[in-house]
Amino acid sequence: MPMPGLAGGRGTAEALRPLVDTVCGALADGARDRGGPMPGGGPQGVARLVEQAAPDVLPLAGTGEHEALATLVHLMAAGAADPADPLCAAHLHCPPLAVAVAADLAASALNPSMDSWDQAPAASALEARVTAALAALVYPDLPAPDALVTTGGTESNQLALLLARERAAGGPRVQVVCGANAHHSVQRAAWLLGLPQPIVLDTPAGVLDPAAVDTALDQLPGRPLVVATAGTTGSGAIDPLPAIAHAAGQHGAELHVDAAYGGPLLFSSREAAKLDGLQSAVSVTLDLHKLGWQPVAAGLLAVPDGTALRPLTHQADYLNAADDTEAGLPDLLGRSLRTSRRPDILKVAVTLRALGREGVAALVDAVCDLAHDLADRIERHPALTLHARPAISTVLFRPTAADDEETAELRRRLLHEGRAVLGRARADGRLWLKATLLNPHLRPDDLDRLLHLTTEGTTAR
Repeated sequence: MPMPGLAGGRGTAEALRPLVDTVCGALADGARDRGGPMPGGGPQGVARLVEQAAPDVLPLAGTGEHEALATLVHLMAAGAADPADPLCAAHLHCPPLAVAVAADLAASALNPSMDSWDQAPAASALEARVTAALAALVYPDLPAPDALVTTGGTESNQLALLLARERAAGGPRVQVVCGANAHHSVQRAAWLLGLPQPIVLDTPAGVLDPAAVDTALDQLPGRPLVVATAGTTGSGAIDPLPAIAHAAGQHGAELHVDAAYGGPLLFSSREAAKLDGLQSAVSVTLDLHKLGWQPVAAGLLAVPDGTALRPLTHQADYLNAADDTEAGLPDLLGRSLRTSRRPDILKVAVTLRALGREGVAALVDAVCDLAHDLADRIERHPALTLHARPAISTVLFRPTAADDEETAELRRRLLHEGRAVLGRARADGRLWLKATLLNPHLRPDDLDRLLHLTTEGTTAR
């Protein structure tokens, strides 16, 4: 077998182009063979599909580049839950923009490692400019906001709690206060960092109650960290940020906002007001592989001033020797807790340049409009019940005549048959179907098809 080609260097195009053609063909064939939002047959059926296509995943002799790509990419596409399919709407799992995927291919081909300047000269300079621009979107009135690139909301929330812990070094341990609607990563981060178990406040209305925050803070010494959420994973709800910020400020507490889902509303002049109060936070989680249409991963942690990131400073002589730093080579180790990391900023930068703020805003507005359209259709439907009007692009609903067990079984049946991918969420003590609309190309008949699948077998369709 000939020596396999390399992606980098002057021969990149010659090495990649025929392989990319094979990948594109396999993606198309796999999607055609799947024929819907996901494969049918449930976990066992998909496991059989994988075993049949790849009975030996570590063969003694290789099958060659094109055969391997054609077989396994076809398998992945045929066995995918495809977020670009109109009936795949379960999670905060977006269909990525083609331009972002193309940029991600370039990042993989060049393979910079963002842990030292001599491995990523242009990528590190581009990252510095793009993160500063995105941080300024969060903190528009401050002179030097900054942001770190992360793998997503979970890592961003962990970093936020770590920075809070380090700011409190020498004093009482940080006590996190959050709502029951907060992302699970908040409690997990406290555990990982050795912080006290968070005080979790009930959120019967689906959002954090500022009065409950005020009462909880009355009883806490030191400098607690209140965690609010702008776009919950359950319903997309946005906590009342101005009132929570006020309650935190009255008690000298800090505020972190997990805006992994809702943060990109800032691009939209129409929707940005939903995030008023965000500027009061000491840190903000953003995630552009949700409402930003980026391939995973594309997370960020924004802070009001770059000096807030100093606790992450770390030195390893082979990467950021003191004399190299003094001589002007940028020090990248303090930009992440990871060492080797991809230049995920490239796909973000390409998207921002290609679409501009207005183009991203148009996508945000489109999915928010679709969510309201879907909510309107549910309200008019005689066999469906809407939980609440959408705050962003998530809609909770359920068959009116179904109980929780029947609702759960309906969702599983649609998954097993490969006909629709809907999520689930608990609210008001009941189980709801969840449609998270992140595909701006959806049409009205797509929404009708989705609702029809949830009412098959009823007399009121």
